[in-house]
Amino acid sequence: MDKLKIIDANERFSPDLESQWIAQAQQGDQQAFHHLYKNHHRRIYALCWRMLADKDSAEDVCQEVFVQLWQKINNFRGESKFSTWLHSVASNIALGHIRKNKTWIQRIFSIEEQAVEDVAVDMPDCSNLDKNILKLPERARLVFVLFAIEGYRHEEIASMLGMAVGTSKAQYHRARGLLRESLSE
Repeated sequence: MDKLKIIDANERFSPDLESQWIAQAQQGDQQAFHHLYKNHHRRIYALCWRMLADKDSAEDVCQEVFVQLWQKINNFRGESKFSTWLHSVASNIALGHIRKNKTWIQRIFSIEEQAVEDVAVDMPDCSNLDKNILKLPERARLVFVLFAIEGYRHEEIASMLGMAVGTSKAQYHRARGLLRESLSE
């Protein structure tokens, strides 16, 4: 196996280098996996945080994403960009976490539709937009993050969230309206 190339402070990250890390991680190289982790963990954490609107849950899910990545990195075949594939894995794990942690009363009465008023924003670099995204009702927030930030199509979102395509579009427009309102205040 080739010696792992380390990025020094003056060298820019390259897709070729990432491909090398992926191949080495698929062979069990922990140092290569660590480089993939360092390159992607901030964006994966931000995705989890936006979807879950909870720092502790976001940390747990982000950790779970990278545990799953280590266990299943051989499933990556290079048919899409690695970051696209990883974001898809993270989105699915975050959605699974949401489903698993809903109480029976939330499932029955759809409490998740109530807006989150007391979101604790613990990220110092948090933008005003992010703060307002976290205050959106859960379904509107999920659709907004998946569509506007992650680039999923409404058909994909509808399938992921178990809703009609029209509902996905309505939740996105609802989220945009609520964000416009809160940002103009």
